Amino acid sequence: MSNQTRREPERAEREQLIITAARQLAEGWDAVTTRRLAAEIEYSQPVLYSHFKGKDAIMASVAVQGFAELAAELRTARTATADPRRALADVAAAYAAFAEERPALYDAMFTRAVDLPFASPDAPAALHAAFDELCAAVRPLSGDDEPGLLAETFWSGLHGLVTLMRSNRLPRGDHDRRLALLIDRFWG
Repeated sequence: MSNQTRREPERAEREQLIITAARQLAEGWDAVTTRRLAAEIEYSQPVLYSHFKGKDAIMASVAVQGFAELAAELRTARTATADPRRALADVAAAYAAFAEERPALYDAMFTRAVDLPFASPDAPAALHAAFDELCAAVRPLSGDDEPGLLAETFWSGLHGLVTLMRSNRLPRGDHDRRLALLIDRFWG
């Protein structure tokens, strides 16, 4: 076994340590720096750069992990019931809860500029998985509409509601009612 082969698990572990530290430090992404990350994980900045080109590449990796987590949560919500309308409402609630519970992660995924190909065959599998869950949720209710376009429109509505609420442009008290209205008006 070569030295390179033996080092791969260690390298992967160190890479995950960097990503985890970035997520923990990200009370706001502007506060995350390679210097601060290096201090947090107790490695030098050159070690970080041996794994990632810089902060943007770290943020992109954080986003990809976030999409994998979001896909799993949306799948759990969607498959918890056989009723398509209830499944859609559960997916909407899971999406909103994900954004509320993980604001820095949500920002890395949806509001920060990251070097990831979205809406492309070249997009990482985790991005496709999250979008596929939205498609699977709307498909039974899509009628004559193309499920992919319908999922994009539904996602846009969810993202808009979440973003406006998180930025205090919409009061939090009516959040559940807004989600119910989205479902009712979309598939009433």
